[in-house]
This record gives sequence, structure tokens and C-alpha cells, in this order.
Amino acid sequence: MWQPQWPPRELIDFIRSGAKFIIAGHKEPDADCIGSQLALASLLHRLGKESVLCSAGPFNRTEIQQYQSLIKSQISEADRKGAFVLIVDCSMEERTGDIAPSLRGLPTALIDHHASGAPFGDALYLDAESPSTTALVFMLFKALGETPTPEEASLLFFGLAADTGFFRHVDAGGGAVYATASELIQHGANPKSAFAQMHGGKTLNSRLLLASVLSHAVPYFDGRLIVSTEELEETRRFGMESRDSDTLYQLIQSIEGVEAIVIIRQESEGRCSVGLRSRDAVDVASIAAHLGGGGHKNAAGFAKDGIIKEIYPLILEEFAKVFR
Repeated sequence: MWQPQWPPRELIDFIRSGAKFIIAGHKEPDADCIGSQLALASLLHRLGKESVLCSAGPFNRTEIQQYQSLIKSQISEADRKGAFVLIVDCSMEERTGDIAPSLRGLPTALIDHHASGAPFGDALYLDAESPSTTALVFMLFKALGETPTPEEASLLFFGLAADTGFFRHVDAGGGAVYATASELIQHGANPKSAFAQMHGGKTLNSRLLLASVLSHAVPYFDGRLIVSTEELEETRRFGMESRDSDTLYQLIQSIEGVEAIVIIRQESEGRCSVGLRSRDAVDVASIAAHLGGGGHKNAAGFAKDGIIKEIYPLILEEFAKVFR
């Protein structure tokens, strides 16, 4: 049950003492990451501070592609000069991807809501119970005595809605999540527009890719686990921008008896990414951690060298410990 926590004094002091900030997110950014970065940059601008937004990308998700032009993929020496670093939505250096070396050696603070990671830096605002990183950034607005503009509220709501599956994942006792959403709506966020941004504008190829991946679904452990795959040929045929993971997980999770879902994607000839989702009982973050990744109890992932047929049995072995 999430109870909003004020940002630590170290973070407030960190922000007040800096004049220029590099605001970085994790590679393969999502709505919560981008919403946090953009809202934070706007807040810093209002405080009279300079900011540089950066991300290793890629911007494959259709709902965030409109923001790509605002965010640098590389950090120059001029960007680094005199800069403090704010990393949002991750607490592992390697999760920032190719930009990680450019962030080293600078004063650094983290704002994140993931349970797993290897936190580092000079100031940490970590809350694994928080529904999104944008919810923490909203608390930072309050702590600094600032009220979000409609544009900022929309960015914060966008991340909150995305990371809660548009509030599908909010449990009993989650009133604080809805209270936060209500505040952001009062400040100008538009739920209807956010939903359209998250779920509209999909291509025919995205629906065909969904059908193709669903056709590979296989049940295990009496249907409690379903594993599906996306072959490299499918990715090349339909395009990475056609992926609609949220809808895919929704469709599989609606199957009776399903407690956990795994999607294995062949990202290149020698490397796979793996997404894991679960209902309440199964902790997929611990499974992902055993295989080199991390995340939340009910949403996690990892990447691993190899091909699908090599990684598949490793996943079944881990889930066998849970279901047997």
C-alpha cells in the first residue's frame, strides 16, 4: 500500500545547489520515464535552472515518439561542464545504456520506484511502493512549493496512468494513487487524452504482430504460466515500433487460470529480451534478478545473450521452483 513520502532533504539540497542538470532516463524509455524527465525539466526551468534531457533510446513506443526531438541521444563535454545529474525511473547505471559513461564523475541523484537495482549517487529518492516515478516527481513539485501547470500535470498523469495500466493494477488500499490522479486532473491533466495517447494511433502491423506472437503462446504448469516468443524475422517483418506489449499482456492475462506471463523476444542474432508479468502471488522481479534483470514484483524483465531456444528452458526452470 503506497503512502506518499516527501523527498529527502538531500535531494532538495541537491537541486537547490545546482545551476545546470543533465536529466537522464533508462534505455528503451517508456511513458513514466519520459513524463518524469520532461516534467522535471520544466520544474527546473521554472526554478531558473538549465537542463539537458538525454536518453539512449530507442523510442520504439508510439506513445512517446513525439517527444524524441526534445531529448539528446549523446552528451557533449559542453553539456557536462558544471552539470549535476538527475537519473529518473532507474537505479542501475547500466540501465541508462550507452549514455552511462558520459554521466560518470558528476554529482548524481536518483528518483526511482523500482524495487530492484544497485542505487548509487549523492542523493536518493527511492520508493518501491510508489505507482510511478512521475508520482515521486509530483511530490518533488510539492516539496519545492510549486504547482504543476496543465502541461506538467499532463506529463505526470501520463506516466502514472501508464505504469498502473491505466489504474488496472491498483489494489485495495490504493486510494493514494487515485488521490494523486485526482490532484493532477484538477491541475489540468486530461484522462481521456492520456488514454488516447497510450492506446490510439496503432498500425495494422501492430495488430498483426500481436496475432503472430499470440499464436506462439504455450501454457505450462496447468495453465498458470504462459510463455510466448517473438522471432527476429517477425520483428523485421512488422517493425519494432509495432510492438504493443501492454495490450499483449492484457490479452494473455485475461485467460482463465493464468498467474504469470513471459514474452521472449529475439532482439538480434545473439541476444534476447524477456518481459515477465504476473498477478499478485508470483514475484517475477526475483525471477528476473536470478537471470540478470529486475523490476517490480508483478512486472520485470531482463536481457540475455543467446537465442530463444537456449533461454526458454532457463525460464521454465525458474518458474518450476514457484509452481511446483
